[in-house]
Amino acid sequence: MAAKRTDPMVYQPGMAIIASDIRDKVLKNVDNYDYLKVSARDVEQALKKDYLSMEDYGALLSPAATPYLEEMAKKAIIETRKHFGNSIGLFTPLYIANYCENNCVYCGFNCQNKIRRGKLTMAEMERELEVIAKTGLTEILILTGESRHHSGVEYIGAAVKLAAEYFATVGIEIYPLNADEYAYLKKCGADFVSVYQETYNLDKYQQVHLSGPKRVFPYRFDSQERALMGGMRGVSFGALLGLGDFRKDAFATGVHAYFIQQKYPHAEIGFSTPRLRPFINNADNNPNDVHEQQLLQVMLAYRLLMPFAGITISTRERAGFRDHVIGMVATKISAGVRVGVGGHEQEEKGDEQFEISDPRSVTEVHQMILNRGLQPVYRDYIRV
Repeated sequence: MAAKRTDPMVYQPGMAIIASDIRDKVLKNVDNYDYLKVSARDVEQALKKDYLSMEDYGALLSPAATPYLEEMAKKAIIETRKHFGNSIGLFTPLYIANYCENNCVYCGFNCQNKIRRGKLTMAEMERELEVIAKTGLTEILILTGESRHHSGVEYIGAAVKLAAEYFATVGIEIYPLNADEYAYLKKCGADFVSVYQETYNLDKYQQVHLSGPKRVFPYRFDSQERALMGGMRGVSFGALLGLGDFRKDAFATGVHAYFIQQKYPHAEIGFSTPRLRPFINNADNNPNDVHEQQLLQVMLAYRLLMPFAGITISTRERAGFRDHVIGMVATKISAGVRVGVGGHEQEEKGDEQFEISDPRSVTEVHQMILNRGLQPVYRDYIRV
């Protein structure tokens, strides 16, 4: 007999509830968004404005905006240069564990997928950090699978403390935490938090998150706000494009970030734009109708809605596309990436989360940035 699925709107024990109206405002905007009603005139009017309304932003994400991508790109370049100059930040992720308690049908780490699981010891972690630091990188993103049992907050805190000895900026991409737990990791040396809602459509969310803590939609939604309440310097947003209706999910992501920025104006806001990727035991996992043109449209719309937000382009995308979007719209790029557990200093201790498309080293990405007339930036923040 199949296990009974829990209500995705009901919090599980230990999950803190915060007083916030942001989720209601975002979902109301999404419910009212019908991109099929957008006309070419709506797009043209949006492109004339310096500041976008939610309706303007929705217009730029609509199919009606497809013929206007060149105009959007020209505006995006101006905004990107205005706020970021020629600089392109570099970083790399370090997966320290891939144990997971969630059954998410699109992810290689899901608890039902038969893969090699692993977790770095502190000694192994330090060797990985030393090797990465020798490449010249000064920003690192610490990642785990979503398992409090195998990767507890104290374990992650110890990892952050260690990483802060080698890197000027430490980000974390882990399971959602309560505000006091984010505050603890901030004291350990963490600077920013990345959490991706995956999809903002509740029906789809239920279909793809079959069990585990991640199934609780509102707790995940409020992660960025709890992180800022815990004192984090910045937060990043993203939907897994291709999982649901990518236009609605991208619209929701932008609106979510916009309202967080309004409420927490001191926060550094970032976007990531992951698309579905194949993984071990699921080679057919692909982003459906989200092709590179659609991905570019989403990135351009993010930039025009929030000109000062950082936008990261990951190794999920091929080298040629990544090269094309830096400077135009993307402000940060990963390099020397491994998506298994460890793998920088020694053989991977656990299998990867997904297949990457761009395996280039830090040196190769650095040279590519220079070749495009841009400036590789390794350090843009000094911890005092």
